[in-house]
Amino acid sequence: MQVVDGAMLMCSFGAAPGTLGVLPTGKVNSSGKPAATIMDSKPMVNIKPFGMCQSPSNPQVAAATSAAMGVLTPMPCVPMTMAPWVPTDPTVMIGNMVALNDGCQLLCMWAGQITVKMAGQFKQKNP
Repeated sequence: MQVVDGAMLMCSFGAAPGTLGVLPTGKVNSSGKPAATIMDSKPMVNIKPFGMCQSPSNPQVAAATSAAMGVLTPMPCVPMTMAPWVPTDPTVMIGNMVALNDGCQLLCMWAGQITVKMAGQFKQKNP
């Protein structure tokens, strides 16, 4: 499915789902919402927090866990994505960028894997 603004995302180390924000700069809509590309991967702009982070690679979690004598202590999630989404089908393009579909994955610097749980629409499929 084509991913659009408001899609539900999940991080493997996050405690809650997050949402995808897509700015209407691509001028392409799908089911009346801005369609996403693999470049919609910027923390806090496109990728919203996932509640509490449980990754020991996250410096805030590591510090809190150390202060708690080694007991894993989740801290607020601040996504740290450094690269675009990894596409599963690079044949569908939106404005010279690969379209984001619900099979794509995004890696967080704190070792989390971000996936699409709900594309935000149910009409437009990417081949």
